[in-house]
Amino acid sequence: MEELSALYLFILPVVMAAAVIEGLWLSRTRAERYDWKAWACSLADLAGRRLLAFIPYTLAAPWLGWVWAHRLSTQSLDNPWSVLLLFVGLEFFYYWYHRTSHTSRWFWAAHSVHHSPNQLNLAAAYRLGWFGKFTGTSLFFTPLVFLGFTPTIVLSALFLNLLYQFWLHADWIPRLGWLEYVLNTPSSHRVHHARNPQYLDANYGGVLIVFDRLFGTYIAERDDVRCDYGLISHPKSSHNILVINFEPWIGLLKDLRSARSPREVWMYLFAAPGWRPDGEGLTTADIRRRAGLVPAGSAQAVMT
Repeated sequence: MEELSALYLFILPVVMAAAVIEGLWLSRTRAERYDWKAWACSLADLAGRRLLAFIPYTLAAPWLGWVWAHRLSTQSLDNPWSVLLLFVGLEFFYYWYHRTSHTSRWFWAAHSVHHSPNQLNLAAAYRLGWFGKFTGTSLFFTPLVFLGFTPTIVLSALFLNLLYQFWLHADWIPRLGWLEYVLNTPSSHRVHHARNPQYLDANYGGVLIVFDRLFGTYIAERDDVRCDYGLISHPKSSHNILVINFEPWIGLLKDLRSARSPREVWMYLFAAPGWRPDGEGLTTADIRRRAGLVPAGSAQAVMT
């Protein structure tokens, strides 16, 4: 873990400097005004997350320790097959973590902070929110610990996975030809961040895009549909990082207070973001149906 902390402290200034350089360049070369207030908001989010790192508790920590004590085997990174297993396994479980973060409100409440900027740029890459560690996101990677990778190795590999994704938030990088079939690229990630009905809930991969293609969640960027960034229900106008981090949880608590049955409590917590008991919500299926992209009687339209 000390090695990971040292790497983080080395990478952090590089990441921050790259975001500033990009902001200065875009300010000079684009008609659209670069949102420096959003840049400062992302920086404040990063600072707050570093302060919260001093709180040692996460929902996953005790569980991962127990799983490690009952692991099937012990994997060594000296073995190339173990390294390959770690890479592919992490990609697989990251895909399902990321997909769940968009399709279950409990996880979306934390993850939505990352999607709150109305511009996609390198500064948006490190606006990750404050409460992910408390929602149990690390639990998705439990099978890797059970297979014999230490929790520290798994979390270090996850950090490297997220570091790869930093450059994906540069919206000025064009499509990358045949690499689009294998890797997660800036083009694929633009679609992931877009709030257009045509693009919602797609491209969840970390380094690879193959699991999106395998499980039917890949959507290619279109020349005729320009990506519109921000949250689905409403683009964020606030640059107050406290509002951005706490508003999703306050909304969830209000809905839980209005629940009239245990089923409604469960659905408010874990159903798709936007679910309402009267069926008049703003889930992805609802938005696509209202936009005429999904026939009203189709299976996709009635999933939520």
